[in-house]
Amino acid sequence: MAKKIRGAALAITLLILGASLALGQESPAPRLDAAKKKAIVDEIAALFNENYIFADTAKKVEEALRAKLEAGDFDKLSAAPDFARGVGAVILEVSKDRHTGFAYSPETAEDIRRLRSRSEDEVRKARESRLEEARRENFGFRKVERLAGNIGDVDFRIFASPDEAGPTAVAAMNFLAYCDAIIVDLRQNGGGDPAQIQLISSYFFDEPVHLNDLYARAADRTENYWTLPYVPGPKAAGADLYILTSGRTFSGAEEFTYNMKNLKRATVIGETTGGGAHPTTTRIVQEDYILRVPFARAINPVSKTNWEGTGVAPDIAVPAAEAFDRAYALAVEKLAAKAAAPRRKAEYEWILAGLKAEADPPRLDERALRSFVGVYAERKVTFENGALYYQRTGPKYRLIPMTATLFAVEGLDSFRVAFTVKDSRAVEIVGLYDTGERDSSARTK
Repeated sequence: MAKKIRGAALAITLLILGASLALGQESPAPRLDAAKKKAIVDEIAALFNENYIFADTAKKVEEALRAKLEAGDFDKLSAAPDFARGVGAVILEVSKDRHTGFAYSPETAEDIRRLRSRSEDEVRKARESRLEEARRENFGFRKVERLAGNIGDVDFRIFASPDEAGPTAVAAMNFLAYCDAIIVDLRQNGGGDPAQIQLISSYFFDEPVHLNDLYARAADRTENYWTLPYVPGPKAAGADLYILTSGRTFSGAEEFTYNMKNLKRATVIGETTGGGAHPTTTRIVQEDYILRVPFARAINPVSKTNWEGTGVAPDIAVPAAEAFDRAYALAVEKLAAKAAAPRRKAEYEWILAGLKAEADPPRLDERALRSFVGVYAERKVTFENGALYYQRTGPKYRLIPMTATLFAVEGLDSFRVAFTVKDSRAVEIVGLYDTGERDSSARTK
């Protein structure tokens, strides 16, 4: 049963069909008479009553479709695509379930029939082709990096099956293992395999943790998901965890977010997610139509419910485009508050000053900039092409304003300069280092 539910859960990826369902429509589309419309509704009703996760909702979908059919609401929708859109809208309106879908798509239906009738050799070749493409896409992993302050950042777009993507996921998690905080960017992640969610989640806990359950109504069976007893490499169980979300964060990506939020393991930053918690199965209706029916539902062991229709609300609500900056700043602030060693605290304060300047850069006019021009013992500050330049020995470095008197040095992340000003005149230059050390030179010319 585990493989059955998991395999069906993978049908979430068939949401990709959402775009293709509108494609492949033959031209001209057939016109439907009353008998054909009734046959379509009858088959949809049977499939929903047999498979849909909530029996009472399935019945309401059937009743709504039959009521509209009998009331003549579909009479003007005689073209197959129009009728399908009308039916799909009713299903969505009644179920409030974004995993549902109904469309006229004879080419998609034929593709599904062809897939189901393939020989073993054809199945193998198709699997190899998909695997080759998935490898080229690095199984959805776009970026893994260590930021200043020993903060990790990982951006991946799908929870690909660990059967193929496991080594890539493990490599990413091992890279982040010794970070003090980790940002997991799911703003463009649409879901995927619950087994991959299980694998990645396992790196964030030392002890066994119950993550989620999947319940399939037709089979009346529940599959439990716990963290794995073993994962390759070190864990990041002690790292502060931040998850970035958007309205495009969906399905399995929402599960990961919802699990971590309810377990109080992560801080969620961004937008409320899409709201899809139901694995689906795809069925052909009346030869030329495609129906998506959610057949199972997630049940969180903490909340006893899921995120279907509501999405996962962030702990800190900001536009998705601002989520990373907010998470990074928060991660640094939290680490700074916990830091005991002066050098470590100085490192975090250094980063925060840079982030503040990036978020709200000062605007210094030419007169203000020229007031710093001069010779400070072995150091020299010049004004060229609208910018200040600093030189001690060797090349010149452009100075970038952080405040009215503090400047970043382009190309030298660990060094900055500040000016001491008296009576509107710079009298001293101070070299600042990210270790907390400093040196200064008085103005000599």
